[in-house]
Amino acid sequence: MTTPRDTISNAIRAASSQGRPAVVGFMTAGHPDRASFRTNLQAVASAADVVEIGVPFTDPMADGMTIQRASHAALADGFTLPWLLAEVEATEPRPAAPLLLMSYLNPLLAYGLDRLPAAARRAGIAGFIIPDLPYEESADVRAALDREGLALVQMVTPVTPAPRLRMLCEASQGFVYAVTMTGTTGRSVAVPDEVLGYMDRVRAVSPVPVCAGFGIRSAEQVARMRGHVDGVVVGSALVEVLERREDPAAFLEGLRPR
Repeated sequence: MTTPRDTISNAIRAASSQGRPAVVGFMTAGHPDRASFRTNLQAVASAADVVEIGVPFTDPMADGMTIQRASHAALADGFTLPWLLAEVEATEPRPAAPLLLMSYLNPLLAYGLDRLPAAARRAGIAGFIIPDLPYEESADVRAALDREGLALVQMVTPVTPAPRLRMLCEASQGFVYAVTMTGTTGRSVAVPDEVLGYMDRVRAVSPVPVCAGFGIRSAEQVARMRGHVDGVVVGSALVEVLERREDPAAFLEGLRPR
């Protein structure tokens, strides 16, 4: 039986089997405004292979200025996690792409681990990325998500030691989020050879697809990653497109190597 977390891996592998990296599109929930969220979600999901929805938080330590700005604006506009889950559940037609929530731990604990997984699955969420949750402290969250077949995606970086890299890859569900650099999101990455070598090392030990994230903004970067990753995460650049009220689907389509 296919679980929600399986849909994430399946979507990424389906894109990879076509000879191109899957595109994971990131959008901040409630930004640029709550009224446009469902429309923007459908537009992003029409062009992305997987959609990552950022849960705004007051202290987004892994995020650069673009996503910090979007998160603060959404919170000022009244964003809450219950609102987000209700909006995703009410979105019609249902997005074809699998949906993940990227959230820091506090909002999830405030919602309640006892009721979050069922509410998330009901809304159509397939998994979670929790940047400030160390693997060693993740057992309770993992057990809660397992009850509903939801993914807990692990993140690795260029400085993750080899033994820990293997451990995190083996523990990851849906895909492995391979951060391209040390630091925060938003800065453009030139994709030097050492980054490609690092991605190759991650793929060599990962039983699930590997997606590169942080700094991916152009079709040239995506093309350079082809053959070294299964997918790319496009975050700050897509948030800026939505902020400018431009067409997110056209932007995402333009990232695909020709």
